[in-house]
Amino acid sequence: MQEGKIIKALSGFYYVKTDDGIFQCRGRGVFRKNKKNPLVGDNVEFIAENRQEGYILDIKERENELVRPPIANVDQAILIFSAKNPDFNTTLLDRFLVLIEANHIRPVIVITKIDLLNERELVNMENFVNDYKQLGYEVALASSTKGEGMQQFFPILKNKISVFAGQSGVGKSSLLNALRPDLKLETNAISKHLGRGKHTTRHVELLEIGGGLVADTPGFSSLEFKTIEVEELSFFFPEMKERINDCKFRGCLHLKEPDCAVKEAVKNGAIKDYRYQHYLSFLEEIRQRKPRYEK
Repeated sequence: MQEGKIIKALSGFYYVKTDDGIFQCRGRGVFRKNKKNPLVGDNVEFIAENRQEGYILDIKERENELVRPPIANVDQAILIFSAKNPDFNTTLLDRFLVLIEANHIRPVIVITKIDLLNERELVNMENFVNDYKQLGYEVALASSTKGEGMQQFFPILKNKISVFAGQSGVGKSSLLNALRPDLKLETNAISKHLGRGKHTTRHVELLEIGGGLVADTPGFSSLEFKTIEVEELSFFFPEMKERINDCKFRGCLHLKEPDCAVKEAVKNGAIKDYRYQHYLSFLEEIRQRKPRYEK
């Protein structure tokens, strides 16, 4: 019996990487019976008579797992957003951040296509970058077409399993190609009619880049707050989390409660208003999902 890590799943086969190479394996029927399918990123035990005919026998305990994209044991999520075409979207970014924080995965924010910004737009973008850096997030700016900012990624990726994620058309595949040109991943231009790109990635695979493993994924096909409760949401906004204990009432939702430290911080500018507005929007979305929280 051998141990390894699943680095690709495709058409019912799992490709397990070991120190001796890569083995093509199938999952045992017991996994389907127990409704626990192997995922890319899983550490597994397997047997194999040769490189093409192996069987996964056991899946080690997972640190975490994502459903869409299906991947396990992720160290960090590299959230790719473009500065332009499509335009930078803080609402969508905050939605990603909440979902990543809820899965106990470290987020890293990457803003691509900075070469498309004029001077005024660049100043505005730098203001947003400073906002997120002050919240404790790591933020990197890059342009894969001009090769700007590429070197900063290698220490970020080293010895980590990273998921590259973001809305379609922001340049995930282009960035990966710039980091490792031999990949030659398919990229598509932005549709001017739709204002977004087409998904070019068909399956999840861990790629060796910068001394780490990177998952080029089809993207998060579900960005709904299906498992987050209203009482939990503020814990996934760092600037709110640090003030929760200063609110007068335990379980404060930072809406109309008196002596709310979060609302006071919004009022005096310590919490950015756009972040608070996103919180309110997400909170209402979760409330609509749960009838017992209706007003």
